[in-house]
Amino acid sequence: MSMLSEMSSAWKARGAGRERMGRLARREAHWGLVFLSPWIVGFLVFYLVPMVASLVFSFTDFDITRPGGPRFIGLANYAQLFRDPQVRKSLGITLRFMFIAAPIGVVWPLFLAVLLNARSLWAKQFFRTLYYLPYIVPVVSVAYIWQGFLNTETGWMNRALQTLGICSSNCPNWLNSVQWIYVALILVGLWGVGDSMLRLLGGMQTVPTEYYEAARVDGASAWYTFWHITLPMISPMIFYNLILLVVGLFQYFALAWILGGPTSNPNEATLFYNVYLYKQAFVYSNMGYASTLAWILLALALSVTLVLFGTAKYWVYYTAEK
Repeated sequence: MSMLSEMSSAWKARGAGRERMGRLARREAHWGLVFLSPWIVGFLVFYLVPMVASLVFSFTDFDITRPGGPRFIGLANYAQLFRDPQVRKSLGITLRFMFIAAPIGVVWPLFLAVLLNARSLWAKQFFRTLYYLPYIVPVVSVAYIWQGFLNTETGWMNRALQTLGICSSNCPNWLNSVQWIYVALILVGLWGVGDSMLRLLGGMQTVPTEYYEAARVDGASAWYTFWHITLPMISPMIFYNLILLVVGLFQYFALAWILGGPTSNPNEATLFYNVYLYKQAFVYSNMGYASTLAWILLALALSVTLVLFGTAKYWVYYTAEK
């Protein structure tokens, strides 16, 4: 009998313990939701509800300056999109710029990270801070800074080229020439790669030193070590940077709008897809058609991202999977 009573007491104690743990878990879940509620409310109000509204508007004729509100027109906006020559033009500009800017945007921060990770570099912290600072400058300020820097008559870029004897009176017309405007936009973009550089630098510093020591013992060259050790080990960071870069290039807007203006100078060369979307929404007040453009943009960016994820298994190395 004493054994049965002891077993009964043990089961009661275990049940009481489970009940206390259940109350504790419910209390933690309650306070977790309380602290998460500002983010949840912000997500619902500023992200989810506008996305659902834009999807609904994409099936309507919605001019925000016209009384009466949106008028349902079915798939007419999507049909118009395939007939609109400006859509093809703006999408072509965006894709061409992406094919040029994306490889440079991957290689340049990688080069900077390798440079700033070198043991022989003097004042590493200073140079790391120096290269990162442009990233935190607001994009509008960046646009106006470079607008003055690349000015054909008084800009410091052409003055430097003249001083070096590269050009005299026929220096590049950076912001008003179809030939040079994309070079100018890429230069501005390369100035602000501090976040990508910092991520790659952090990845390089997490590579186990044993790999490098083994490579030195085997007499491997610096290039061989970089290609077969450093690059595979930081490939997840390179992949992450590439995804952010591609999505950002699909959404390319601020610099093109500020430097090119509402007319997308020069000769509509800065009429990127997102610029055309913005003009439809806030210049022509055609919210229904702009919502259609936005959802097509989402579909394109999502498709390219999924393709990149599909190719990742061939070149991205995850140590946890090996």
